[in-house]
Amino acid sequence: MPPKSRTYQPQKVRAALAAQTGALRTAVRELCADPAAEQLLARPTRVGQWSVRELLAHLAVQLDWVPAHLGDPLEGRPPLDLLGWVSRVAEVAPLLDAGAREHAAAEFGGSPAAVAAAFDRAADALLAVLDGPEAADPQRRFEIRLGSMLLSDLLVTRLVEAVVHADDLADALGRPAFPHDRQALAAVTRLLADAFADRTPGGAVELRIPPYAVVQAVEGPRHTRGTPPNVVETDPLTWIRLATGRTDWAAAVDAAALSASGERSDLAAYLPVLG
Repeated sequence: MPPKSRTYQPQKVRAALAAQTGALRTAVRELCADPAAEQLLARPTRVGQWSVRELLAHLAVQLDWVPAHLGDPLEGRPPLDLLGWVSRVAEVAPLLDAGAREHAAAEFGGSPAAVAAAFDRAADALLAVLDGPEAADPQRRFEIRLGSMLLSDLLVTRLVEAVVHADDLADALGRPAFPHDRQALAAVTRLLADAFADRTPGGAVELRIPPYAVVQAVEGPRHTRGTPPNVVETDPLTWIRLATGRTDWAAAVDAAALSASGERSDLAAYLPVLG
């Protein structure tokens, strides 16, 4: 089972999000300074029908979401926690897709230099909020379409966006693994592992994602001591890709990117966790 009400230290989340945003800014600047930038921006990605240009537009919208809406009045939407966000975010996928395409046309449709400048504006806006008093207020709430979240929790969801889509960007460009901030990678790994255990409750399988997370899930006999009869172990990036549908179980097994032992250790039917 996942730890009850896992908490994320707000100061560490803000620092991780700032570092991950900085790494993304550097990657976008380097991409847009490449002599082949126009061709690189037009490349397809593994995210639906998005090109790299549309992926960057979506990322910019997600980074700028808090700064752009920080002053919005609260309307009394139902409370939403992090596990609820993971379970429901697929509901707004069509809106996110439309928003990415609209933003790509309006702000990211120009030259590579203009794309870099637009991304810089979004990054600067978020970094300013992270340094401000609102982000440090433990009681500050923020409303999104799905409900009302603590702002500190919403910033964890921005980590998910920044880590998952940074990996999408590296994949689309055919480049080595993105230089993720360690704390950002840890938080996203843990949240998606907890969401898996919450969605698939039980104790028959132990999912290990060293060095960041261990959870028990899947209905069946629960072990109490010694080595569990069903164990799945993988690395953080492979887990994130499985949990978000970037790769499937069979492909990960074929690539020896995970180990699975025990008759209940095939998790293909329970993935992805985040749509």
